Amino acid sequence: MKVTVNNLGILNQAEFEISNLTIICGANNTGKTYATYALYGFLAFWNESLKPKLLKKDEIEKLFSDGSIIITLDDIKNRSDEIVSNACKEYLGALPTVFAASDGYFKSSKFTISLNKDEIKEKEEYSQSIGPKGKPFLSIIKRNNEPFLSINITSKGEDVEEFEKLWIVSIVDREILKTVFGSVFVTPFIASAERTGAAIFYKELDFARTRLLEQMSNRGKKTDPQMLLDTYYDKGYALPVSRNVDFVRCLENISRNDGVIASNNPEILTSFGDILGGEYKTTKDGLFFVPIKGNVRLKMGESASSVRSLLDVGFYIRHMAKPGDILMIDEPELNLHPANQRRMARLLARLVNAGVKVFITTHSDYILKEFNTLIMLKRGGTAARRIMEEYGYDENELLDAANIRAYIAQEAPVKTEGDSRTRKRRTFVRAPINEYGIEIESFDETINLMNEIQQELIFGDN
Repeated sequence: MKVTVNNLGILNQAEFEISNLTIICGANNTGKTYATYALYGFLAFWNESLKPKLLKKDEIEKLFSDGSIIITLDDIKNRSDEIVSNACKEYLGALPTVFAASDGYFKSSKFTISLNKDEIKEKEEYSQSIGPKGKPFLSIIKRNNEPFLSINITSKGEDVEEFEKLWIVSIVDREILKTVFGSVFVTPFIASAERTGAAIFYKELDFARTRLLEQMSNRGKKTDPQMLLDTYYDKGYALPVSRNVDFVRCLENISRNDGVIASNNPEILTSFGDILGGEYKTTKDGLFFVPIKGNVRLKMGESASSVRSLLDVGFYIRHMAKPGDILMIDEPELNLHPANQRRMARLLARLVNAGVKVFITTHSDYILKEFNTLIMLKRGGTAARRIMEEYGYDENELLDAANIRAYIAQEAPVKTEGDSRTRKRRTFVRAPINEYGIEIESFDETINLMNEIQQELIFGDN
């Protein structure tokens, strides 16, 4: 999947492919977070808000006249370019909400996604019944190896009101999307750079929300409380930030589930525990951190900043992560000691090898260099085997360079749409990757400059 953005905030033009591990690095204020939030917003929009209108008029008429239709999935896949293009155009109208910006801020922006046909792999089997338990009014079935969906409703057209027809058609459209594109446009999970604050202040935000509702209740019957609440709260934060707050609010419920990745790969939880230095506990009294050493129980406000910054990722891994997911982390190195930044790189590599796509933005040379170690170890050989044994690496941490994409956010010569000549623009430049690792010159330049200054200070007077 390739994403292209134009005139998105400070990004003039950028292209990036989503791979098993996708890395965007670069200086501050170069557009990394813009690209991350835009991609997250699109995936959320596709899964939650898109109204694709896939059923044709004759199919709708047949569904309500006969009570059933057959949808050939190859027909949907052949229309994939049109479906995705229309979704991207519709998504542009949602960008102000995603970024909590004014309606006109993205008026010249473009967001497009290109898919290869071989990326679209419909579900082998699918079954969904919609309606009260024991009395579903709609069933959608795809049997193993069959190239079509069987859609059935229990009522004929004369028994269904027009508004009910529209609702049923929208449900069928959504289920077709899930069946055909579910492996490409997965539900994303994001840990924004503001996640540390979300871990502390979610209760205060809840209190402010409650007070606002109380105030609105006294404004008269003409006031729409939900509209004012949405204006105050939902548009006050970018979508990834508000989702982080909502996630922390629901931790008690989330903690009741066991994630597929954690169940099948318990060593991933061990790796995360090594970084965290303890474990999280949810009780009726709230959320706590219990360090490995010391018989104490700390609230989030009493815990280290690293404990708060790891909260979302930790609960996601333990209780939600499953193969095929995409985990997006803005600055995974946030508040981490260099040793833990290296451990974080190894944890992310384990997730990739367990089937979770990982998308990060980073300023961390430690994370990138550890990725490079994992890439070089993948080559094998006597030295690699010795190092793995000596330093405790294992096969589930090794990375295949072919499954990684890395980009540097910077100014570079590009020719934008409608421009007659190449100009320096804010864009993404793809970083070279081979069996020896990822080459990020900007990090090396900074380190080399520091070394030169120190060498001059040491030997300059001799």
